[in-house]
Amino acid sequence: MSEPEQKPSDSPAPARKHPRDPLHGVTLETVLKTLVAKHGWEEMGRYIPIRCFLFEPSVKSSLTFLRKTPWARQKVEEWYAGEILFPPQEESEK
Repeated sequence: MSEPEQKPSDSPAPARKHPRDPLHGVTLETVLKTLVAKHGWEEMGRYIPIRCFLFEPSVKSSLTFLRKTPWARQKVEEWYAGEILFPPQEESEK
C-alpha cells in the first residue's frame, strides 16, 4: 500500500523557538525597526542614551554601532524581548 501524496502548503512553516534564545531567528535590524516604529528615536535615546539614537539617528548608523558594541546591543535586545516577545501581563480586575 502506498502512502498518500502530501500537497505543499501555501502557508510558511511555523518558526521554531530555540530553547535558550528567545531572539533566535530575529535579526538586529528587525529588533531595531520594531522599537523605532513603536517608540521613535527620541524615546529610544532617553531609554538608552547612545549617540546613534540621539543625534541624527538612522537604522544604518545604529546597526553599525550596535554590532560593534555588545553592551548596547544587549540593552536593545533585552528591551525588545521584554516588551515585544514577553509583554508584561496586566492584572485582571477582580
